[in-house]
Amino acid sequence: MMLVLGLETSCDETGVALYDTLAGLLSHALYSQVELHAEYGGVVPELASRDHVRKTLPLVDKVLADGGRDAGDIDAIAYTAGPGLAGALMVGASLARGLALGWGIPALGVHHMEGHLLAPMLEAESPHFPFVALLVSGGHTQLVRVDAIGRYRLLGESLDDAAGEAFDKVAKMLGLPYPGGPHIARLAAQGESRDFHFPRPMVNRPGLDFSFSGLKTYALNTIADCRARSASGELGEQDRADIARAFEEAVVDTLVIKCRRALRSEQLNTLVIAGGVSANSNLRASLKEALVQDNASVFYPAPAFCTDNGAMIAYAGAQRLLVGQVDASGVSVRPRWPMEELPPLVVAGEGA
Repeated sequence: MMLVLGLETSCDETGVALYDTLAGLLSHALYSQVELHAEYGGVVPELASRDHVRKTLPLVDKVLADGGRDAGDIDAIAYTAGPGLAGALMVGASLARGLALGWGIPALGVHHMEGHLLAPMLEAESPHFPFVALLVSGGHTQLVRVDAIGRYRLLGESLDDAAGEAFDKVAKMLGLPYPGGPHIARLAAQGESRDFHFPRPMVNRPGLDFSFSGLKTYALNTIADCRARSASGELGEQDRADIARAFEEAVVDTLVIKCRRALRSEQLNTLVIAGGVSANSNLRASLKEALVQDNASVFYPAPAFCTDNGAMIAYAGAQRLLVGQVDASGVSVRPRWPMEELPPLVVAGEGA
């Protein structure tokens, strides 16, 4: 048994959680900086770092109280060491290493995307290895073959904008607040099928890579055409909704096509989807319908754990801490960190 405190500070959300390897997740808390960054239309790294400084330690106190534990009960600390914003990562890493030193317990830096990938393991019904994972968020769009914890093979990734980043940029074009994904989804629900037919990028060529930059440009040109045809020169409300729908459908179709292709190429029938975009209801519905045809199943984290959170870091860290993986001395973060560089999870008595 091990009680692990998890800290997530990679970007614009401060997440803290307490995970017991026998009892499961005991408590978790999340503070979002969305309102702080909304007026700038995106994350301001310096502001993000300062807010993590203010919020992380109070959230640690809250999670301990909510979980009915105190500092003396904690066996280890897991924190996000990368990838992410360097300053934000340093806040969590410094606090984690300081607390670990003061409490006389080990600490371990966790890969942010491994946390997302393993988040569905927190659910009562969780996937079994091997599976294909789609990691889709504001900063990443990747397809990964997962044979075990630490045994990952990158199948494909975005060559430019991540899907979540494209949602944010198109939302800004449509005059919608940051972050764009949920706002586009709500506006798209009011849209109608029209002559707008956005391309499904890179689906007509072999491979599993993505590209959403051209889709973003197509949206920009479509908006300009609608304004040019308007007597007022402004974008009408129905046009906004219809463009949002066409854009969302294009992203969803592209993700679904590539997921099905990955499952077939790897001869697997289990898909895991994690990251902020995995909360999109149209993506979930489309995948469910498509995978039924392939006799495949899909697993997601709970909605609360789709975005960045401390629970996924506590869980991912606990799996590695249980087999003796701990940090060396010193504070180190990796803003860029390929997941394939992670060591495999080696259980005592097994070979690598």
